[in-house]
Amino acid sequence: MADTRKIVRPLSPHLQIYRPQLTSITSILTRITGNGLIVGAILVVWWLFAMTRGGTQFALIDGIGETYFNFADAILRSWFGKIVLTLSLWAVWYHYLAGLRHLWFDAGRGLDIKTAEKLGWGCIIGSVVLTVLTFFVI
Repeated sequence: MADTRKIVRPLSPHLQIYRPQLTSITSILTRITGNGLIVGAILVVWWLFAMTRGGTQFALIDGIGETYFNFADAILRSWFGKIVLTLSLWAVWYHYLAGLRHLWFDAGRGLDIKTAEKLGWGCIIGSVVLTVLTFFVI
C-alpha cells in the first residue's frame, strides 16, 4: 500500500533565500522602462495638444487656449516634467539597447551566463552614458 505520510518540502525560491540575478533584473527593468515610456509619451502628447489649442498664432480668441498651453508648458518645464523627460530619455536608450541584446540572444549567441551578464551591464551602463551624451548634445 502507498505511504500516506505527509512530506514536508521547502517553499520554492522564497524571498529570504532567492538572490536576484542580473539577467532577471535587466528583464524586469526592460518591462518597467517599456511601461514607463508611456508616461513620458502621454506628457509630450498632452503638451503638443495644448500647443495646438493655444500656443500658436491660432489661439482661441478669448485666451482660454493660451492659458491651457501655459499650464501644460509650466508642468512640462517644472521639476516633475524634467525628471519624467530625463527618465524617459534614459528609458528609450535602455529599451533600445535591451532590444539589441534580445536580437543577439534570438540569434543563439551570448546565452552563457558570463556573456549574458556582460551584455546586461552593457545595457545599463550604455544607456546611462548615451543618456548623458544626448542630454548634453541637446
